[in-house]
Amino acid sequence: MSEEFKEKLRQYSEGTLPEEEREELESELAKLEAYQLYLEEQMEREEQDGQVTGSWTKTDPQGSAAPGFKKAKKKRREKSIIRRGKWKARINNTLTVFSAFLIFTVISSIITVVFYNTGDRGDTYRDVVESAIAVTRPNTTVRLSSDAHYFFRMELSGNMLKQVGSESIQVGNYSQNFLLGLANNGIYNWMDERNGSGKVFYYPSAKGGAVGGDDNDQWKRLAKLPEGTVAEAYLSLGHLYTTDELLKQLEPLNLQPVWFGADTGPSTRNDDVVVYPLGFPYYPIWYKDDMKRSEVTKEKTGWFSSVSSYSSVSPSVEAYGSGELRDANFIKTLKLLQQHQTLAGKAVYIEQLDTSVAYLEQNGVKLYGAVVTGPVKELLKLREASWVSHLQVGEVRLWNWTE
Repeated sequence: MSEEFKEKLRQYSEGTLPEEEREELESELAKLEAYQLYLEEQMEREEQDGQVTGSWTKTDPQGSAAPGFKKAKKKRREKSIIRRGKWKARINNTLTVFSAFLIFTVISSIITVVFYNTGDRGDTYRDVVESAIAVTRPNTTVRLSSDAHYFFRMELSGNMLKQVGSESIQVGNYSQNFLLGLANNGIYNWMDERNGSGKVFYYPSAKGGAVGGDDNDQWKRLAKLPEGTVAEAYLSLGHLYTTDELLKQLEPLNLQPVWFGADTGPSTRNDDVVVYPLGFPYYPIWYKDDMKRSEVTKEKTGWFSSVSSYSSVSPSVEAYGSGELRDANFIKTLKLLQQHQTLAGKAVYIEQLDTSVAYLEQNGVKLYGAVVTGPVKELLKLREASWVSHLQVGEVRLWNWTE
């Protein structure tokens, strides 16, 4: 603010500014809040210095208004103009900011929807996170739903489930936030913290013997459970099996296999203990390009419109076979995680994914462990099975088994 303009403001506050310059200045004051604040401070300072006194309201003996009275009246009018201009400027600024915020919100919403829907990007993110959890957390699945928010954000969330007996039970929930293509770390909320710690598998020794120490306490725990209960059991195998070989071992039993642990080379184990298991669920993880469309049917809804409908069917899998198909689906899942390693790493920890995929492609899929579920009395029979080297008990529930 120039000294010349400050001088005009001072004269305006004293009522000595010529009429033409006064009108021009009042027009400027209605627009410029900074000048108005300065002028208000100047006038308050004059009042404190005693320039504005009660004598302004007096009249002369003849009954006519004294010059001080006219000056006070003019002063009140000037203050009123200043206040109106100040509030008008504030309201205009507020409306401008609010309008800009609304416009930005609408534009960001459009960009958010377009970004996550372009190239099925949102579906891909969901597939990657669901698959990462399925292959690293035995007998744990999650079905995620996506929710796009304002300002380029999206949230994936869903319940984590385990199969115990014939039922899927909720063991927690999972959520993960995205800012465009950037993902935050996934958040696991377990209903029981023991579910988050996982169980231990023991890798077969080079000679095919059992490794892993005494598991008598686990068998005793299983034996003490009431007969009318079902349980989840983590089985370590006496030697490596192909998928078809292990399924044949399980076929005669009244048990449901739910997950298989696969040998991925030296990164699989630490002193014959599997620290970071990597495997695949009993039911393959099918993707959009795996599905086969049935015949498309069209229904006419108007002169120039029609509705097409079709159903998608996943490849058929034998209950205790189709090992080659299951293995191929497992490797396909790992390659999807390879393509999105940063995102997968935000959801789970995977030990040396590239090395594991290369090992599986070179040596084939061989299994060191499995998770099964079923009646306790059936699980107890596994103690006599030569192909089972070690057992750990997982979740237990009341009878819900379908024979």
